[in-house]
Amino acid sequence: MSATNDKIKGNWNQIKGKAKQEYGQLTDDDLAYEEGKEDELFGRLQEKLGKTKQEVKDWIDSL
Repeated sequence: MSATNDKIKGNWNQIKGKAKQEYGQLTDDDLAYEEGKEDELFGRLQEKLGKTKQEVKDWIDSL
């Protein structure tokens, strides 16, 4: 498990709020998190934001 996944698990509500502030087009459905399904979350964010998986991980780590 990556450090990004650990951060998501521990602080997802805070991260989700910051993500919505930065990217107003993100919805609760886009940001839905289920343990063990991090790749699906990254995929939705990649598609919505037009970023690579690594860019999405780096962005989440920066929040």
